[in-house]
Amino acid sequence: MRKCEKEREQARRKAENKEQRLLAAALPVSQYLTEARQDVEAFAAQLGLTVMRRIMEEEVRSQVGEWGKQTTHRHGQQTGYVVYAGRKVAMERPRLRRDDKEVSLASYEAFQKNGKLQQAVARQLTRQCSTRDYEGAIDQCLKGYGIKRSCVSRHWKAATTQELQQLMERPVPQELLVLMIDGKFFAGQCIVAAIGIDVQGKKHVLGLWHGATENATVVKGLLEDLVARGLDSERKILVVIDGAKALRKAVQMVLGENGLVQRCRLHKERNVLDQLPREKQAQAKWRLRGAWGQKDPETAEKELRKTARWMDESWPMAAASLREGLEETLTVQKLGMGYTLARSLSNTNLMEGCFAQAAHRTRRVKHWSGAHMILRWSASALLAAEKNFKRLNGCEQLKDLEKILREPLTTSTLKAA
Repeated sequence: MRKCEKEREQARRKAENKEQRLLAAALPVSQYLTEARQDVEAFAAQLGLTVMRRIMEEEVRSQVGEWGKQTTHRHGQQTGYVVYAGRKVAMERPRLRRDDKEVSLASYEAFQKNGKLQQAVARQLTRQCSTRDYEGAIDQCLKGYGIKRSCVSRHWKAATTQELQQLMERPVPQELLVLMIDGKFFAGQCIVAAIGIDVQGKKHVLGLWHGATENATVVKGLLEDLVARGLDSERKILVVIDGAKALRKAVQMVLGENGLVQRCRLHKERNVLDQLPREKQAQAKWRLRGAWGQKDPETAEKELRKTARWMDESWPMAAASLREGLEETLTVQKLGMGYTLARSLSNTNLMEGCFAQAAHRTRRVKHWSGAHMILRWSASALLAAEKNFKRLNGCEQLKDLEKILREPLTTSTLKAA
């Protein structure tokens, strides 16, 4: 403890000297407060390393035992390192021998674990700190190593690989009522992701799948993986997707009649409006939204078909786009949802928001080295977004949806899907 007491005495003397200078000179107070803070932080950092040394020394004493009864003996010291404040810090470690074999110290191994350094790297890089700037972004109280660009990249790869593995292996939560599926392109490669919503309105990132395009095979692989991890394909679930036919086909292949599909209305609206002249887009938009705003699904369907007939003569492709999957844009009404919940589940905005966060976090990536890198970054971004998820708007109405979905499958329910 002599070295620790000496460090404390030095810090106390520095503080006293600054206090005397502060009283004697008319200089800005903030300057001294800043200097004092730096000294305190440096002392605290050194104190943390001292505590580590004392813990290792205590373990050595317990291993060696009483004098004359030793089975384990000291064997000098060796230069090593511990992970502290997001970096490797050099430290002399004591060595032990028993029966001419090296005895490891559990405390030293715990202080040396790379997981702590990988977690520190992951925290910085998910907050937009690039690998080249990492060294300047962490605490400068200690001199350390293992924080250069190449080393940080290795730690980031290890951390994101672990996150990807955890995401792809964790069980699917029970009692899911809603499944949202959508795709996003990164560097020309398609990532299809799924988010589930339970009866409490909590949102869960369930998994992701990689493919060259958003085809039925990719989505089918994702759904089959979810079923293998606990998604009950024998129970009805509301599946919210965009207008891609590949997604619809995959849902039919894996979930069958139990997958009640809701087409994203925003995707449908964009697809229709893109085939209309600019001067007619506003009129078409209010007609579409007016129809989808009807509480009665039959009335809503009549209005949509009337809009399609209005388009037939001058814009037949827009009319055909509207008629394709028209009934599946009304599933939330057919299930009798309230206005707030129906508005939340009639589009894939939740997925779009997650992918927007992923795009924001990966905007500095200049080179994609392959599919595994895309999966690692996507998993890390989606899990980071999951931490900020709020409950679904209208979640208090999910109890009613649960009752409807848990009823025996009837002809009326099939018609609603």
